Amino acid sequence: MSRIKNPNDVMVGIVLVAIAVFALILAWHLNVGTVDAMGPGFFPRMLAFIEIGLGLAIIGQGLVAEGEPFERWFPRQIFFVLASIAFFALTIDRLGVVIAVVGMVFVACVARRQTRFHEAALVAVGMAVFIVLVFRVGLGLPMRVWPMGNVY
Repeated sequence: MSRIKNPNDVMVGIVLVAIAVFALILAWHLNVGTVDAMGPGFFPRMLAFIEIGLGLAIIGQGLVAEGEPFERWFPRQIFFVLASIAFFALTIDRLGVVIAVVGMVFVACVARRQTRFHEAALVAVGMAVFIVLVFRVGLGLPMRVWPMGNVY
């Protein structure tokens, strides 16, 4: 009998702990400072330690509480979701946030074969409008909205 009752929770907890350990390794050379005078390494380390704690709690929950078995992995979905993130990262500076977000949504929607074009278009336009309204208009962040536009 396996001691792992919920393999999904255990795997998520392991991934969270691994990401937090990686963040600790990257931030280890930064000066922590004190609570009164925080250095540049204080916040990343604290977040990493919090994430390790949450990851360990999720692993513990996976060992105690019953859960569903693993589902089959589909490489198509993983590939297109990661490709959409890469598309966004590579295009936001040159093409602006509107085209980057719309393209990201369309690339991610290719991951699911049942997605219809008009559904993807509505989500893409809605997200682009939301991001421009929140980050550019609401928060006033300097960002390129369109390819030919200046960074405002």
